Amino acid sequence: MKGAYVHIPFCEHICYYCDFNKYFIKNQPVEDYLKALDLEMATTMIQAGGVRPETIFIGGGTPTVLQDEHFARLLESIRKHLYHEETAEFAVEINPENLNIAKLEAMKRAGVDRLSIGIQTFDDTLLAAIGRMHSRESAIAAVQLAKDYGFHNISVDLMFGLPGQTRAQLEHSLHAAMQLDPQHISIYSLQVEPRTIFYHRMKQGKLKLPGQDIEAEMYELLIKVLRDRGFEQYEISNFAKPGYESRHNIIYWNNEEYYGFGAGAHGYIQGQRVVNARAVKGYITRVRSEGHAMVERHSVTLQEKVEEELFLGLRKLRGINKKTFEEKYHRSLDYFYKDVIANLVKKGLLHEDKEHISLTEKGVFLGNEVFEAFLV
Repeated sequence: MKGAYVHIPFCEHICYYCDFNKYFIKNQPVEDYLKALDLEMATTMIQAGGVRPETIFIGGGTPTVLQDEHFARLLESIRKHLYHEETAEFAVEINPENLNIAKLEAMKRAGVDRLSIGIQTFDDTLLAAIGRMHSRESAIAAVQLAKDYGFHNISVDLMFGLPGQTRAQLEHSLHAAMQLDPQHISIYSLQVEPRTIFYHRMKQGKLKLPGQDIEAEMYELLIKVLRDRGFEQYEISNFAKPGYESRHNIIYWNNEEYYGFGAGAHGYIQGQRVVNARAVKGYITRVRSEGHAMVERHSVTLQEKVEEELFLGLRKLRGINKKTFEEKYHRSLDYFYKDVIANLVKKGLLHEDKEHISLTEKGVFLGNEVFEAFLV
């Protein structure tokens, strides 16, 4: 198994754009949840014959919203069941406002070697507009605290296309991030999803977003700024200094298998896409009775696997290796998509050579059009 994702669904505050499985932490059965997580991981590892994942990622929700004692217990549990000496990457998603020395010490002790710090923007006005609880000052302080404590693989996570955001504000945030000297930048455009506060505002006509042309200009700007500062764009929304690419996320883009632990977590196991119970109490109850909390299982067909391989793999700027694809699916890319590829090359959206297909510069900007072309 390549990776393991561990979900902490608790938050102190719900950001206006977030559609992940999350719940206000107040009055939640946190102790019982952590016990259920421990049991789910233990049971899964027994069933897997003790084969542990290569990467671990703790996300949410807000993992760092846990009390220091609970956070340390979570890490100890993961280290007991998932971590091993050859773990390639152990990453934790961090919110600036609840990072402290106790949590940094617990992470060091557990073997965490990568922090993904969710800042989104360094503009205080925009932070308030999207429902974030931290400030520019506390974001800078959190990154500096982590660096001072000896963490040297830090991703700063940003967003663009925010309500009312200008190119100047984005450029200001990018330069503020560069001042902190991170090893990695993830920067995604705002997507307004159902079940979010922004979605309801949009339906009411109360959400003013930058237009597509301005968003495209922002994307062009961020690519230039980050490349000029020595960051390689290795995926549509991800930039890294050499050797600091997210190994866990590459598992997703390579369409490889991974465990999903926790309420609402998704996994890809033995050719099946699986989903855990979303509700916290429902998750706990199922794990206690069955050792797992899977409520959905879908056996992925060959056609679905191939489609996923294309629209996930083409997110990587290096694209898809033809030989690797053929070894994996026992058919060539041309067998499935010869005409589609030829058409996209003609449009200037794909580049093809003897070894790879990959997005062109134009294709990077029109990625969704490319991905949709491979869906039957």
